[in-house]
Amino acid sequence: MRPFAYARATDVQGALAAARDEEVMFLAGGTNLLDLMKTGVERPARLVDITRLPLGAIEERPAGLRLGALARNTDVADHPLVRTRYPVLSQAIVAGASPQLRNMATVGGNLLQRTRCPYFQEPSFAECNKRTPGSGCAARHGYHRMHAIVGHSEQCIATNPGDMAVALLVLDAVVQVVGPDGDRAIPIGEFHQLPGDTPHLDTGLRRGELVTAVDLPPPAVPRSSYLKVRDRASYAFALVSVAAVLDLDTQGVIRQARLALGGVAHKPWRVPEAEQVLIGRPAAEDAWRAAADVALPDARPLRDNAFKVELARRSLVRALTTTAALA
Repeated sequence: MRPFAYARATDVQGALAAARDEEVMFLAGGTNLLDLMKTGVERPARLVDITRLPLGAIEERPAGLRLGALARNTDVADHPLVRTRYPVLSQAIVAGASPQLRNMATVGGNLLQRTRCPYFQEPSFAECNKRTPGSGCAARHGYHRMHAIVGHSEQCIATNPGDMAVALLVLDAVVQVVGPDGDRAIPIGEFHQLPGDTPHLDTGLRRGELVTAVDLPPPAVPRSSYLKVRDRASYAFALVSVAAVLDLDTQGVIRQARLALGGVAHKPWRVPEAEQVLIGRPAAEDAWRAAADVALPDARPLRDNAFKVELARRSLVRALTTTAALA
């Protein structure tokens, strides 16, 4: 591990002032950053501890619910308003990690966690455009069973590892950030980026910006669920995950549908084609299969992960079946 300096911020402006240098990183729960520092993937010259900042509240507001960036994952998942109004979010957080990690991990840190691509995580692999731009992508010609089937580029085929972010995408959450140029509100669908020619940039955050909160809109429909398909039930990242939200009328006809996939791309992946197919149809298996058939029109599977296309389709059917059956 590279030696580093340490400072504790006592207010937001102090944290921003301390983060002007590009070799400075914010430290919150540390559940991802510290691991990457130990292996030498992340090499900050200075850590700015933000755990004492007043950003941990979970607040009900007229416009919905605000999750402070330092709210612990356990507190969010267990919060009565999250469990009753946004069950897809509570389920996604619980599926995301062990209780010990959820007790430390924060909302902001969860959004900023980095890929678990083994070629990125292990510095002995010299080729990784995400670690060293221009060095190549070892995963493209290596073993890539866990990697992206949509939205990838010649530069990177890594996937976003998050569960919480997939649920936030179907909830149309907004990420609040503050930085040297003031405050910004970023729709969650624009927060994470596809790799393109800049795979080292995971998000649209600018230098020195700090996530302060995530805003959830009023829940128009409580019928939602999260499905995570993985190799083992204990602390594994998704092969494919599905966040589903449905609004049915009294006759069981679908008025609104929102669907997002995890484990398939460099960012949580919304599937608008599948959403549109569902609207106006009775909530039944033929509707679920019709949606699944059009969910990934741009899929470009690789040698080892073509199974993910069919797995995503079947997972969508299962998630929609479960969601529609909720009271």
